[in-house]
Amino acid sequence: MDTSALRSPSGRSLPVGLKGPRGEILVELKRAPQLTAKELARQLGCSLNGIRHHLKELEAEGLVTYERRHQGVGAPVFVYRLSPLAEGLFPRRYEAALLEFLDHLVAHEGREAAVTVLEGHYAALARRLSAELEGAPPARRLEVVTRALADEGYMAESRRQHGDSFATLTEHNCAVQAVAQRFPELCRAEAKFLEAALGAPVDRRAHILGGCGSCEYHVRFDDHKHAEGTV
Repeated sequence: MDTSALRSPSGRSLPVGLKGPRGEILVELKRAPQLTAKELARQLGCSLNGIRHHLKELEAEGLVTYERRHQGVGAPVFVYRLSPLAEGLFPRRYEAALLEFLDHLVAHEGREAAVTVLEGHYAALARRLSAELEGAPPARRLEVVTRALADEGYMAESRRQHGDSFATLTEHNCAVQAVAQRFPELCRAEAKFLEAALGAPVDRRAHILGGCGSCEYHVRFDDHKHAEGTV
């Protein structure tokens, strides 16, 4: 069973300034960086000609790029991806102002003070979720945390596997990527928050800062640890 906090095609959070099919195409390419027009048409329930028309418009605006890919005998296929310009349309949580504040803090009080502020963000998020998480089973905890991260701009979605024993939590967007690049301690704080909120150990298998298209955490729920509760 899937638990997804990505908006549905009728109500998902679209990139800034884009609505309708073109925005939906960019969201799909954010989730899966390499898709053909045929794959996009199938996933969005649109005609292939319509998708191709929108892709041409997005390409003309510098929002998508493509590469030719040969797959055995026959004509090559065109695989599309987001351009850096399009990446900038996805949520960024006040990065410039936050970086300015953190740099000021480092200059006057040291890096440790800035890291404490960043860790405090996740501590505050844990407090906000504590009532919903207290005594909740793994599936509910996963749902609450995924929704909270989606609301924070991380385009989060999650998938349960083998009942409630294992799960994958994926963030398709980093809402504070420039901050995380300067302060990688933020990523460690996020992992610590996830372990506490989910009541389970997490293992990050993909990392946006490492060049991946998303951050992916593998979660292994432990009934004993979950029963004790850590949030």
